[in-house]
Amino acid sequence: MPPVLWARVIPWDKDVAVAALESGVDTLWVPDGRLSDARELGRVTGVCAEGELREGRDFRVTAMEGKEDESAILASPPELLWVVVPRRGEVIPLENLVAHRRKVLVAAGTPEDVDLYRGVLETGIYGIILTAETPGAMRALAAAARRDAEAVRLEPARVTSVSPLGIGDRACVDTCALIAGSRGMLVGNSSAGLFLVCAENVPNPYVLPRPFRVNAGAVHSYCRLPGGRTSYLSELAAGSSVLIVDEAGNGEAVPVGRVKVERRPLLLVGARSPSGAEHSVVLQNAETIRLVGPGGAAVSVARLSAGDAVLVAEETAGRHFGTAVAETILEK
Repeated sequence: MPPVLWARVIPWDKDVAVAALESGVDTLWVPDGRLSDARELGRVTGVCAEGELREGRDFRVTAMEGKEDESAILASPPELLWVVVPRRGEVIPLENLVAHRRKVLVAAGTPEDVDLYRGVLETGIYGIILTAETPGAMRALAAAARRDAEAVRLEPARVTSVSPLGIGDRACVDTCALIAGSRGMLVGNSSAGLFLVCAENVPNPYVLPRPFRVNAGAVHSYCRLPGGRTSYLSELAAGSSVLIVDEAGNGEAVPVGRVKVERRPLLLVGARSPSGAEHSVVLQNAETIRLVGPGGAAVSVARLSAGDAVLVAEETAGRHFGTAVAETILEK
């Protein structure tokens, strides 16, 4: 999962606070007495004496200057939140804390710091506090914190069949982002094989582009969420978060603004992966729905043929409320 993000705006600087909010950071650590100024800029969670999060009550702070600071954190209750200011470049104490599943937020002042802390023991630190003196530096830190939030391995599968299914309910997922290029959602009839369905972001003779929209498929379908979870398309709603990926598998968490379910003609697309596994997806039978192939080339389902290559994310089947589980399961 992406790390929890706070922005530390001490001393108070309105422009730096605006940069943090515009970058998607909605928890601001501000000087005591400045929370009203922060809330004039937008809806925020305040970290200060009058805020929702208060030092001493909701979290503790340590400079991590020696082994005794690490020991104090490990001796504290596991649910206690700690804010840590480590020495530049020091990782081993953080690895020890992550290994013991301690909830630690680390102060980061450069994009390199952010990258370092996100990679601690591969899982990364619980949270990062962005500390910057200028709006540009704050935006750079936030971009580093959200960059490559999740990567998915994609394989080229060969289409084996494209068959009309008749009329059914399909879901259009309208996101709160403009989705460029061959990016889209991972959707499939089984969580074992999810197809990369491109956003409706190219012109055609029939309708204007909708670059925020993924016409994702039939309502029963699985789709990939951030953090390796899945959801049925029918369960998505305004406020949900979906994973948008490109042809290289680079993922980004994007909020959902609306889901439209309408009755439309459907197609069943089958494909075989390099492993020999058979996967399928049900999509609307329309020119604007496109699957992504190797290299980012997208092909409309209206022109899709057996033998075409499309990108699929494979994993072991088996989900319990969207979380992968190891169990015996057969999906057809």
